[in-house]
Amino acid sequence: MPDSYVIEVDSQTAGIVVRNTGGYLFFASSRRFDRLEGRLFRNAREAERAARRLVSGEVRAAA
Repeated sequence: MPDSYVIEVDSQTAGIVVRNTGGYLFFASSRRFDRLEGRLFRNAREAERAARRLVSGEVRAAA
């Protein structure tokens, strides 16, 4: 299993997740995804879903 993944949403790089103790740590690649910065996810797919929810408006972006 890879130690890191690039997370993309609608052809935009949201960030990367890096395997850490207990899951995958998210590092945002643009301010649009800052709300996810530093969050720990169980797996890369969960991080991707969170980024998609942020883009779709299901999660309010940080001001």
